[in-house]
Amino acid sequence: MNTRSIALVLSTVLLCVVLLLAAGVSAQSGTSYKVDPGWAQLPQGTNWNGNTTWITADGKGNVVVLVRTAPYFRVFTRDGKFVKAFGDEGLFESAHSVTIDAQGSLWVTDSAAHVVHKFSPDGRLLMTLGKKGVAGDNTSRELFNQPNHVALAPNGDIYVSDGYVNARVVHFSSQGQFVRIIGGVKGSQPGQLQLPHGVALDSRGRILINDSDNQRVSVFDKDGKFVEAWPFPSRGGIAVAADDTVYISDVNVGIVNIVKNGKQIDSVSADRAHGMGIDTDGSIYVSGASRMTVMKITAAR
Repeated sequence: MNTRSIALVLSTVLLCVVLLLAAGVSAQSGTSYKVDPGWAQLPQGTNWNGNTTWITADGKGNVVVLVRTAPYFRVFTRDGKFVKAFGDEGLFESAHSVTIDAQGSLWVTDSAAHVVHKFSPDGRLLMTLGKKGVAGDNTSRELFNQPNHVALAPNGDIYVSDGYVNARVVHFSSQGQFVRIIGGVKGSQPGQLQLPHGVALDSRGRILINDSDNQRVSVFDKDGKFVEAWPFPSRGGIAVAADDTVYISDVNVGIVNIVKNGKQIDSVSADRAHGMGIDTDGSIYVSGASRMTVMKITAAR
């Protein structure tokens, strides 16, 4: 091969690499993972009967799927075996996300009603943050405007992503007392948020916020001071493993990005990946918004 031919080959290879990077294709595209869209085994003769908006694991062998029609809660084992369903018609106006705390309580955002509910594992209402049907602005201490996700700190403190209209995360004590507002200013500058769509905490107590419209994750320290931003599509869920590996889903791209120290280490394609949770055994669970499906993602053997 002459010098001219070698130069042409190299130019072609370089162009392909540039196009792949421009398209957001990772060098690791998730081939090391298996996606199982048929994991959850519904009882014979039943179906999801509505959008499967969110999914999460309790770390003790159960997985909860939140659906936008009653019964709103569907519980399965890790193996996909159906356990139970509960949540009567009219409980929510628009169920959006579910988070499980260390005691097994269920924290559910009802975006249309502007509230966050805490339920016992058997569905008894224990606490409500916000006021049903009443919207607040970015300065409100007790009201939300279409909240969409909740994170719980090890000490029980509550972090509410209040982002479809507002641009903030609101921090409360475990008893529901206002602590602080993180963000609260709409925009794309450092420290500003455009549309928060998820929140999580890492081992240092840092607050990681999915900023959907800015297509990034904004990181704040435990006192609410902006630290840095990571450029990942993030209109979905966010979860942090014990080793501080971060999982970020995006419904529009249909992907779960796996991130360590702010850098992508892998990614998995998952159709309409909206709600997301991770289990202590390393499994990733994803709900496909508008697809009436849930997926279990595991490391390929």
